[in-house]
Amino acid sequence: MDAESAGGPPAFSFRALTRLVAGAGSIEQLGRLAAELGGSRVLVVSDPGVIAVGHTQRGIDALEAAGCTTAVFSDFSENPTTIQVEAGAAAAHEFTPDLIVGLGGGSSMDCAKGINFLFCCGGRMQDYRGRAATGRPLLPAIGCPTTAGTGSETQSFALISDAQTGEKLACGDPHAAFRVAILDPCLTLTQPPRVAALTGIDAVSHALESHVSTAATPASQVFSREAWRLLSQHLPRVLAGATDIETRAAVQLGAAWAGLAIENAMLGAAHATANPLTATHQVAHGLAVGMMLPHIIRYNAEAAAPGYAELATLAGLTLEPPAAALARWVEGLLEQAGLARTLSAAIGPASPGITIDHLATAAASQWTGSFNPRPCSPADLAALYRQADR
Repeated sequence: MDAESAGGPPAFSFRALTRLVAGAGSIEQLGRLAAELGGSRVLVVSDPGVIAVGHTQRGIDALEAAGCTTAVFSDFSENPTTIQVEAGAAAAHEFTPDLIVGLGGGSSMDCAKGINFLFCCGGRMQDYRGRAATGRPLLPAIGCPTTAGTGSETQSFALISDAQTGEKLACGDPHAAFRVAILDPCLTLTQPPRVAALTGIDAVSHALESHVSTAATPASQVFSREAWRLLSQHLPRVLAGATDIETRAAVQLGAAWAGLAIENAMLGAAHATANPLTATHQVAHGLAVGMMLPHIIRYNAEAAAPGYAELATLAGLTLEPPAAALARWVEGLLEQAGLARTLSAAIGPASPGITIDHLATAAASQWTGSFNPRPCSPADLAALYRQADR
């Protein structure tokens, strides 16, 4: 008789591959932590915006104070492409690092992981789709998030856009996880309000989707639950303009916990429907997932009832059925942040027309959708897109 049939918890596997170093000013520990991992030649992957506000230089100063030689790669976009990652790998081959640092938002950290794949294993990013894609050691790496949302710092996946198709490739391997993630909330204070909203809503979607995923376990739900508690309490304050370190640290930690929940439980149909909007219509990921999430929650209402009830209670949302309350709460975040609520509003009249059938076909092929608590056919996905365009 197994544990579940005997009334005990179900069998499951759980992993946490990343050491967290959290606290205001913790970026100053980057050099010491790099040295502990044997780093002496460090490639810092950081986007131009993060460089402009000075965070990259703070990281470089800490590294060089510890005796490290550094080089910076910054030639990539908000959604790093396969071609950009290949350019980063070429820069790595020229510099020959023994450690990589991703310092920035999700794009910087994902690009750093992608460079690590190609530098150590060769080939193209398309070769590494899926989980456990290399089975080979990569360079030790450190993640330093300057936004609070993607959770890339606690995941072993890199999300890289195919330069030809725009499709987001989820390339994962336990060896790609950051050995250390530095959570310094001071680095998040320079986020523009729109970026804080988009990344924060992304983190909320991670907590909500991973909590009710078909791959969720009692262990992963510890982290999705705590991520939701922190985000539901503190993200509205950030959207209202709060800049105190305590609030920013809570949202940053919530995003990291949500990333750890994803690592062990995956996501669902909100991400499956969001990714084609980014690939086809260049809708920012946080906006795309935020627009689709309320409709997915309502669609999942019966299949995910216990999980949604738990999260609604944690947030004090008790006056409506749980799914309706959570969906309304997410819509309230979008409204508070001044973000578009419909596909037409997000894409704009000057953009190509919305082709619902094309979007639904693309969404049906997304790996994340296979973990949704209620199965989604292409016809279901098309109906969800139509709901989001009303």
